[in-house]
Amino acid sequence: MEYRIEGNPDYGQLTVDLAPGDTFIAEGGAMAWMDDGMAVNGRLMGGFLRAAIRRVVANESLFVGEYYHPSGGSITFSPTVPGAVRQRSLHGDSFILTAGSFMACTPGVELKTRFAGLRGLFSGEGGFFIECTGHGEVFYNSFGAVLEKDINGTFVVDTGYVVAWEPGLSYSISGMGNLKSTVLSGEGLVMRFSGAGKLYLQTRTLSDVAGWLTPFGR
Repeated sequence: MEYRIEGNPDYGQLTVDLAPGDTFIAEGGAMAWMDDGMAVNGRLMGGFLRAAIRRVVANESLFVGEYYHPSGGSITFSPTVPGAVRQRSLHGDSFILTAGSFMACTPGVELKTRFAGLRGLFSGEGGFFIECTGHGEVFYNSFGAVLEKDINGTFVVDTGYVVAWEPGLSYSISGMGNLKSTVLSGEGLVMRFSGAGKLYLQTRTLSDVAGWLTPFGR
């Protein structure tokens, strides 16, 4: 199996070349185009309960597509929102994604839901995150470009800008100071990361853009 990512950072997309016997798993609805003869099986990633939870609270599709080609072929996937597509290799470790960032993976990767706490329900990122574990490749997307931050200590981010982070980082969700400053500052809730590891941020947030466009739709 080979893959290539094109169009970053504005309009990223993923093309996968499958050899006979290869399979590839992608978020439902992500397929853009493919060679004739490509076959797909719809299945629940991680079983019905986990898939249902991801759909309800993490904005992920209930089903994923498992693609294969009897004689080998290519298939291209595009995320729903404009932005970057990135790849992460797993070697028995884990990688945490915010809701809606998961795009595709190779067999051997397992998706689990992680509860973000009650504050997470009001954070703009949903009440759950997606933890990817196992061995293989994970592909994820952002709204806008992806920036990497090497954290060694404490770092504060508006919840809408977080895409993913490494397991060496822990987090808490809180307001910007007291209740008054949180409400009047217009910043809402933030994620406070601590520890050592990489944090992946996106340069735009879908909620802010949607809010900016709302007056023009009247």
